[in-house]
Amino acid sequence: MSRPTIHDVARVAGVSLSTVDRVLNGREGVKSATQNRVAEAIRQLGYERNIAAANLSRKRRYRLLFILPGGGNTFMRGLEQEVVTQAGAREFTTATVTTVPAFDDTALADALRHVDPQETDGVALVATDSANVRAALAELRAKGIAAVTLVSDLPSSQRQRFVGIDNVQAGRTAASLLGRFCRWRPGRIALVAGSMLVRDHAERRLGFEQVLRSEFPDQEVLPPLEGFDDQEIVGDRLTDMLAREPDVVGIYSLGAGNRGVARAIASLPPERRPSVVVHELTPYSREALLDGTFDAVIHQDTAREVKVTVELLQALIDGMSIDPEGQRIGVEVYLRDNLP
Repeated sequence: MSRPTIHDVARVAGVSLSTVDRVLNGREGVKSATQNRVAEAIRQLGYERNIAAANLSRKRRYRLLFILPGGGNTFMRGLEQEVVTQAGAREFTTATVTTVPAFDDTALADALRHVDPQETDGVALVATDSANVRAALAELRAKGIAAVTLVSDLPSSQRQRFVGIDNVQAGRTAASLLGRFCRWRPGRIALVAGSMLVRDHAERRLGFEQVLRSEFPDQEVLPPLEGFDDQEIVGDRLTDMLAREPDVVGIYSLGAGNRGVARAIASLPPERRPSVVVHELTPYSREALLDGTFDAVIHQDTAREVKVTVELLQALIDGMSIDPEGQRIGVEVYLRDNLP
């Protein structure tokens, strides 16, 4: 049995093809009663719209914009490259990247407010948690532009979906690892964050402290050191902390700047070297795992994140249903022995 077509929908509803097309694409000029007849015909026939074919016939293009933090964050630069690579391989899709200073909510809000609905259909952003960004997102949505958050969420805003790992789960995983690595070495655990203004870092800290305090009470968690994902700042501040806190036995770096973590550790005598868990498998963190500087890396798959984000924005733009299970990004753990 052949699949029902738009011609079948028009026949059953008793309307023209152009009327069905207007209903399917949400255009004005169709009476409510007629819309209802078309909807009922679609239901009766089990008609499923072929978006790819529709896009081809209408020369439809998805114009997407990714707003990412700038700077030397290796993970973010890898994410940016993935956007460029995947967009170039997709039909009907163009994707551009603009960067703003990391953790700068004013710059992010300004970038959102300057998005032109005549040039952009959907936006993905790495969110900074602030009222200014929430207001800018509301203005963006009022223009009819689809919006999703990526890597770091802003759930109290008008963003439509989030793409990224469960960051509380990631923090809990880090605590389970580091607590076991330091099980027979009671002492203090240093936290190195980019900024507590981004939700992914705040959630990782929350999950980490939940597990460490309940399951490894011999370990004391120190207040987070904010290094703004800058390896020089991280290195200097962590070196100073380790000089002040001689009983640090573990380090959890929940942001970027991992070269700074390694530099601070290198200044310690071997007997004082702490166990270390960091985020994101980059060329540098891979080397640090292999040489024993780092003990574990918590990772998220950037290729899958970009793929899911693009497909999600396309679905939102087209008003299609979305499968939440298909959007999940898993928390991956790498040790020296299971590197890909």
